[in-house]
Amino acid sequence: MKKAIDFDPSTQDISQLQAMVQTLLAERDEWEKERQSLSAQYQSLLEQFKLAIDRQFAKRAESLKPYNDAQGELFNEVECEADTPAVESHEASISSATEPTAKRRGKRKPLPKDLPRERIVLDLEADEKICPCCQGELHKIGEDVSEKLEFIPAQLKVLEYVRPRYGCRQCEKTAEQVSIIQKPAPASLIPKSFATESLLANIILGKYQYALPLYRQETLFEQAGIALTRTTMARWAMQVSEAFTPLYQAIRQTLLQQVVIQADETPLNVLKEDKQCYMWVYCSGGDSPGSSPPGLKNIVLFDYQNSRAGACPANYLGDFTGYLQTDGYQAYDTLKAIEHLGCMAHARRKFMDAKKVQGKGKTGKADVVLAKIQKLYALEARLKECTVEARQAERQLRAKPMLDDLYQWLNKQKVIGSGQLGKAIKYTLGQWPKLIRYVEDGHLSIDNNRAERAIKSLVIGRKNWLFADTPSGADASAVLYSIIETAKANDLVVYDYLVHCMKALAKPEPDINALLPWNFSH
Repeated sequence: MKKAIDFDPSTQDISQLQAMVQTLLAERDEWEKERQSLSAQYQSLLEQFKLAIDRQFAKRAESLKPYNDAQGELFNEVECEADTPAVESHEASISSATEPTAKRRGKRKPLPKDLPRERIVLDLEADEKICPCCQGELHKIGEDVSEKLEFIPAQLKVLEYVRPRYGCRQCEKTAEQVSIIQKPAPASLIPKSFATESLLANIILGKYQYALPLYRQETLFEQAGIALTRTTMARWAMQVSEAFTPLYQAIRQTLLQQVVIQADETPLNVLKEDKQCYMWVYCSGGDSPGSSPPGLKNIVLFDYQNSRAGACPANYLGDFTGYLQTDGYQAYDTLKAIEHLGCMAHARRKFMDAKKVQGKGKTGKADVVLAKIQKLYALEARLKECTVEARQAERQLRAKPMLDDLYQWLNKQKVIGSGQLGKAIKYTLGQWPKLIRYVEDGHLSIDNNRAERAIKSLVIGRKNWLFADTPSGADASAVLYSIIETAKANDLVVYDYLVHCMKALAKPEPDINALLPWNFSH
């Protein structure tokens, strides 16, 4: 049997072992940190991949399905609390909007009575007006009338302006210079052009309202036997925009007098520019007079710039000192004399992204935030028809506690900062002072959707005509888009408005104030 060997480690050996253990523990901690970092990166990339798939293939709508019981109570809490006369009339509509209803088949609206009608009588022949039973003569007991809508293609015609010249025979014999008297030619927005106001209005509306590029319009004119090139139409559009510039500037001056302006921007490709250009939009009021807060004009103005710097809105807005509502883009923060508002819809959109990566059918923290934000929008829907004073009072009474509750909830959350939920919380807390400012004034809106809807017409058109050729062409587009969108926001028939303005602007001293959309009368 072997004898055990005694081991008496020295102090130096123990120190070395302890150092090795400490090194291994430190390495283990480093590996754990690296594992957690890689896990967070993997989760972030997985969420981005899910979002990319969703944006590519899923529906774009951000509406939510009916909540479960707990969330439904949270959503309807506003309706239970609200009992003031100012908002009672909206309770039924909001309540009914949250309850599922059976889908009804739409009822067709009757055709307008003022449309011309052609009566086509489908009567029996004389030999058919005999009773098949007794061979007696049939008599009329009534009739059935049905209506169908006939489309008549647009017609082109040439207007020949004949101006007879008159002279005096007596003066021809005695005077050195003979006076010729003639009716002056009618004023034209584009002198020496065969384009009438109606033709110009149709070309401009075709491109800027209906997103029909000029090369397609050229094809349509060719089918009618008219040689009208896209180059000519582009030149006409430039000349019309120059004529509309005084009206554009007058509308801009009115915009700068509003309580609140909403702003947004979108990229615009300009071939003659060597960098990314942008079209900025500034608007106030609502999409139509009925949706506009009292005291605000419905205005939509576009401004072309070859950059996205803060100097662009600073130069355009000048001495404006009211509220400016944006999506949180940092360039707007350079405007120091302006009260800045945030957009709750943008914050909500980020939580919608977080909800999408939770997985289908799963609920989580994103759903809690969305339910809290939904309460705020439910209150805004009920206050839509209220006065400015009533809206402000109700927001202070009801919206402010909801916002405080949301803020406290967001601050308590411990989530991965690189995840979609973490990004949403970080964005919302960073924008918080701007997001809650809308409760200060009844003129203000909870979000910046007004500007996003206003810029949509340009975005749709851009998908068709793709780019502007020159900066001057982009400037012309900004003016024409502005006139058209402002007219639409004031519920005007845009064609009639354009034709009227063109005739008025062709005169030597037009009354610009009378041409403002809110002053326009047919």
